[in-house]
Amino acid sequence: MSNQLYIQDIQSLFEEVQRSKIFEDQKTMTDAVPLFPISEINEKYENEKNAGNFDLKSFVIANFDFLETQIKISTEQQLPIEQHIEKLWDQLTRTALEEKGTLLKLPKPYIVPGGRFNEFFYWDSYFVMLGLQTSGRIEMMENIVENCSYLIKKFGFVPNASRTHFLSRSQPPYFSLMLDLLSESTNDGGIYSKYYETLEKEYRFWMDGEKDLENDSATKRVIKTKQGAILNRYYDSKNTPRPESYSIDIEDAENASVKEFYRNIRAACESGWDFSSRWFADGETIQTIETLDIAQLDLNCLLWHLEDTLAKTSKLKNLSDKHHYFSQRAENRKKAIDQYFWDEKGKIYRDYHIKNNQKTSSESIATLYPLFLNLSNADKAKALSETLSGKFLFSGGLVTTTKNSGQQWDFPNAWAPYQWLGFLSMKNYGFHDVAEKIKNNWCSNVERVYKNTGKLMEKYNALDTETIAGGGEYPNQDGFGWTNGVYLKLKQN
Repeated sequence: MSNQLYIQDIQSLFEEVQRSKIFEDQKTMTDAVPLFPISEINEKYENEKNAGNFDLKSFVIANFDFLETQIKISTEQQLPIEQHIEKLWDQLTRTALEEKGTLLKLPKPYIVPGGRFNEFFYWDSYFVMLGLQTSGRIEMMENIVENCSYLIKKFGFVPNASRTHFLSRSQPPYFSLMLDLLSESTNDGGIYSKYYETLEKEYRFWMDGEKDLENDSATKRVIKTKQGAILNRYYDSKNTPRPESYSIDIEDAENASVKEFYRNIRAACESGWDFSSRWFADGETIQTIETLDIAQLDLNCLLWHLEDTLAKTSKLKNLSDKHHYFSQRAENRKKAIDQYFWDEKGKIYRDYHIKNNQKTSSESIATLYPLFLNLSNADKAKALSETLSGKFLFSGGLVTTTKNSGQQWDFPNAWAPYQWLGFLSMKNYGFHDVAEKIKNNWCSNVERVYKNTGKLMEKYNALDTETIAGGGEYPNQDGFGWTNGVYLKLKQN
């Protein structure tokens, strides 16, 4: 039998399980592996349900395997943190050489984040690679790139994570940046040419629908502004509750004030920022989520990098028409980033609201991207270094936003990716003191939590370094892929 499971194949059973909340975590059921052919399970379900005295949980446990739904980290004694991370690389390594339940197969081994996240995640993997580079694990870096390439060739994009129910969305497009890291680690410039077609294919996914766009409109992931500039947004092709958070989404939707509530929720998941006041019209509540009405700064900077990489690689391959085309696209986007995202008054880059034709009010750490990718000028960078020090940098690292909404991608939480972006952004423009402060504040927070708990966390509290970070649809996770990667990389610098 095929082991591949699409949630819609067991829709009525799945819905009953999620609505009845027989598992604490809604992800448990999405990760379960059927023990019998789907048709057989469906038939048994209908028969037994109608026969009376039906125990849903017993039925599910008898028909599905739940062994791999949570990753347990084993530690005998508390090792020094760097040694602990070296051991974690092996504990977080997985293979999926065949399809199993909702898990997609991948040609190479990979690193999972940890805790409840036991599959390959797209943007997490870039930050994992930073640590693998530091650890000298070049082969695993190559594996990650190879897996991304396989997914892009097969589906046209890298899904949010390697499961069938994520085939409607991606995550921040870091593939071109992964090639930079790998090229730097192997001294091999030929890597770009090797993956040229993959880069092009991913670009087509993000730009799909562009040629039919009128000014002041949007389709899928592409936006055309009133003035005719092309920008991008996060999106998801489905407008239904997320299987992995099914009952949560249904409850939130009841009082939602926006059209396409589920698609706005899913688009926020594509951004990796699930969830943040950054996406809320009222800055407070998820019911006002409007991710689809926003052109996101981070996405547009990452797509500039993809265009720039395609331009450089076209030149390497002597493809002069393509070199001209992608150079022009990168140049246009660079101008648009300046025009649409820089807020001179606030001395910060902000997202752009496409319906209101103005910048959003949210102050977020995504402001770092133009500096991270060297797209900013010296004056803006200086102003931003002051904004960063004044509003974002606390004793435990850089916070994600200046708003405390209770969401996990908001104040006072500090996430690993943005400590690296902050450190490098400040280094790029010569603000070495700020860079050192970001590094030291966050690394000492990680070390303190590790000393007290023996764990590396998914996120940290930047303000109260006595407390574990909170917010979100699930508890803070132990593992943790990108924390391990960024910590090692920062300590090396």
